[in-house]
Amino acid sequence: MEISKIKKALTYQKNMNLKGNLYHKTQLDFAYSSNYIEGSTITPDETASIYDTGTILATSDKVIVLKDATEIKNHFTLFKYMLDTIDDKITEDMIKKFHFILKDGTLNDSEKEWFNVGEYKSKKNFVGNITTSLPKDVCKDMKNLFDWYNKISHKSLEDIIEFHVRFERIHPFQDGNGRIGRMIMFRECLFNNIMPFFIEDRNKDFYIRGIKEYQLNGNKGYLIDTCLNSQDNYEKMAKYFLEDDN
Repeated sequence: MEISKIKKALTYQKNMNLKGNLYHKTQLDFAYSSNYIEGSTITPDETASIYDTGTILATSDKVIVLKDATEIKNHFTLFKYMLDTIDDKITEDMIKKFHFILKDGTLNDSEKEWFNVGEYKSKKNFVGNITTSLPKDVCKDMKNLFDWYNKISHKSLEDIIEFHVRFERIHPFQDGNGRIGRMIMFRECLFNNIMPFFIEDRNKDFYIRGIKEYQLNGNKGYLIDTCLNSQDNYEKMAKYFLEDDN
């Protein structure tokens, strides 16, 4: 399937503001899955309710975590902004804007001055047992990451995955790095005429294992295979909505 057709459809359907199309389905599944990977308590039905009505119809015995609900809503806004800027070359400022959109208004995060919503981290963080960049090194490490990436004239899927792995190793923001990183992968695939994808909830464990194997042991195969599987799944979704669309 032509990637330009997917890009055109997502952009057009975003502006139409209609349901039941590729844009609508991508918004729901991407937001749910990416937040689920980070431990969100919001269900697929609640995700759809937030998107469709701006409300949550929860069961009587469930307590809704406001931060989780806000980040689902913000992810919808982030995806829309990503498409609004899809023809622009990715920059550090754009990534900072991604972070601001994702974390804006999240209780216990955005209210803390040191949290630096929309800016690089001011305190140390970690992911699993992997050491990330120190706050004082983030600007330098991000510059080096972009220097490397921008020298690649024709970017491949493997280059985009490599960018993702290096980005997650830096972990430049106090929180939200995984969701920002996965949004960047979707964006850069679309920008570089490669079939876009997002990591589905069912691939969470494979994705996490793939990141660890890639970063700790230099074994790239697990993560690449997981991304290829998710890429195949998104292509099937796109074909379902667009194959007979004239």
